[in-house]
Amino acid sequence: MLFTLSAAMTAADTHRAVLAAWRIEQPRLITSLARMLRDVPLAEELTQEALLAALEHWPRAGVPDRPGAWLMTTARRLALNHLQRAPMLERNHAMLLSELEQEQFLPPDYEAMLDDDIGDEMLRLIFTACHPLLPYDARTALALRMVCGLTTAEIARAFLVPEATVSQRIVRAKRTLSESGLAYETPHGGELAARLSSVLEVVYLIFNEGYTAARGDDWLRPDLCGEALRLGRIVIAIAPDEAEAHGLLALMELNASRTAARTDAAGEPILLLDQDRALWDQLQIQRGMRSLARAEELGGAGGFYALQAAIVACHVRAARAAETDWLRIALLYAELSAVTRSPIVELNRAIAVGMAEGPASALVILDRIADAPALKTYHLLPSVRGDMLRRLGRHDEARAAFEAAAVLAGNKRERELLLRRARETV
Repeated sequence: MLFTLSAAMTAADTHRAVLAAWRIEQPRLITSLARMLRDVPLAEELTQEALLAALEHWPRAGVPDRPGAWLMTTARRLALNHLQRAPMLERNHAMLLSELEQEQFLPPDYEAMLDDDIGDEMLRLIFTACHPLLPYDARTALALRMVCGLTTAEIARAFLVPEATVSQRIVRAKRTLSESGLAYETPHGGELAARLSSVLEVVYLIFNEGYTAARGDDWLRPDLCGEALRLGRIVIAIAPDEAEAHGLLALMELNASRTAARTDAAGEPILLLDQDRALWDQLQIQRGMRSLARAEELGGAGGFYALQAAIVACHVRAARAAETDWLRIALLYAELSAVTRSPIVELNRAIAVGMAEGPASALVILDRIADAPALKTYHLLPSVRGDMLRRLGRHDEARAAFEAAAVLAGNKRERELLLRRARETV
């Protein structure tokens, strides 16, 4: 395997290359090992060992030309070594070892031969991580960490809870998986239905992290959005009559349709009202609208994802920002708020009310949710407040609100946007 080690490549550069490759390849490594070992926690542990091997080896030998292949080869070798060291008392264990040793000789269409009505290893792993034996909140956190490679901080941001809480959930979930001997499996029938809501939530959070990244230098992570869309379409294939699955796919398609208009050439964010709507992907909008219609046909118009999709549909129907039906959006958010009782939804309702009725009405809602624990460190609360105060001409307060939001923002692009808005508020 070829390695590249430029003289100008510093240890920090190599470290970044390792972490970049790791972020891309981690889900693939875990799913591959989990399929071979039928043990999710062990697969995650060996994947971590492959990362440590890269951190030790690459600074000396250079970054391989195919980092993913290097990590996969290393992880598979670690799995093989583990099975060779372990007691070989069980026939199943011996069979696993034989499969690992002989897998290179399997026919090219081996994957297609597997009895897998989900048809996707990553989704199979998500279903495994979402086993009903695990606490509901732990299922989603575990899947996002192991399958999607999100950091503890990113998951905490998605749930608006402390990082320590997420870390504890993940540790307990892994322990439960290890001690219970739960199979790496494709659920069927009622078992599949029992896990579906957790799986939809995982896909939803993957998309959200891609749509507006919690950390890093880039505002968007298109790879995660694309992965979530792919998984969403597979879920539709295995649960074609699940209204919320169609609602989720509609939500993702409609939001993703605006991707090309959401940043400028330098990667700087462009807010919704300032976007060039000619750049919105009309084919993707059509797909999203068909999925929304299907969700409504199945009786899911009032579902969590379908309501959000209906809100985005109001935006895509408007040829110009000024034509947006903000009153309809505010009503949909009120309906969604009644379903979720979420301060995040109320924050978004405040934006719609501010557009439909004026900023003073929005501030009434913002004052009501200001002390919600989930919003204490949420940067969008002071950001929205700043926007409403600016529209009321209360510039000093607005500037202070934008600056407070920038302090809380974890994403570099978003932080710079908020600071720019603070400077421009005069």
